[in-house]
Amino acid sequence: MKFQLCAFADEADSGIDGQIQALNDNGVSYIELRSVDGENVSKITLEKAKTVKEKFDSNGIKVWAIGSPTGKIDISDDFEAHHDSFKHMLEIARIVGASHYRLFSFYNVTEKKKSIDYLSRLLETAKSHGIMLCHENEKDIYGEMALQCLELHKALPELKAVFDPANFVQAGQDTLEAWDMLEPYVEYLHIKDALADGQVVPAGFGIGNIPELLKRYKGQILSVEPHLTIFKGREELERTKTPEAYTYPDSRTAFKAAITALREIC
Repeated sequence: MKFQLCAFADEADSGIDGQIQALNDNGVSYIELRSVDGENVSKITLEKAKTVKEKFDSNGIKVWAIGSPTGKIDISDDFEAHHDSFKHMLEIARIVGASHYRLFSFYNVTEKKKSIDYLSRLLETAKSHGIMLCHENEKDIYGEMALQCLELHKALPELKAVFDPANFVQAGQDTLEAWDMLEPYVEYLHIKDALADGQVVPAGFGIGNIPELLKRYKGQILSVEPHLTIFKGREELERTKTPEAYTYPDSRTAFKAAITALREIC
């Protein structure tokens, strides 16, 4: 397989040992670090980050990216406090050896210039850390539609893209149209698919055009973000009326299903 697999292992287990086991059990050697031992990456201490790095190293796991919450604030919120949190996460990235940093571009943006100004400040701060900032398209932010993302990348060419097919589906954006606009800026892919009603399903089972996107993608890293539905029993399944084919009894099973679906496409 020409691709290297990465994953959000916190969807398999909240604890670091469980995350490592899930990655190793599924033959995945990269992680997009979002939370560990129940703590979001924005909250862990630098000492904790060193422990995380040691454990990953001893188990053959590399941190590809920091799956940060940066940019998931209202554009009118306190940016300076958010910027300070960003600086802390850059230090986390340095310690764990991440070369990439996933972020977003704010809620309730009425004037795109302010969003671009804030992103520009983040890019300037990241320069001294040698880490690449990658913007993820996400519903409800300024950047949920491909044209908005394109405006950001044209204004800030050094800002790269994390292309998430399911998020585009949920925003009502055709993924192949989005790809044609954003391909020059795409650094890596999030592997997450969705049905027309927005439900997230394993890769290839939705309308995100993931098989075609993989044909067009020239990079190497595919970062699996399962987001699959977990149910605890038949009563819950019937209450939610979720299609049985796309529900899973526990997080480990859902995680494996997401990885397996991608491998089958590859």
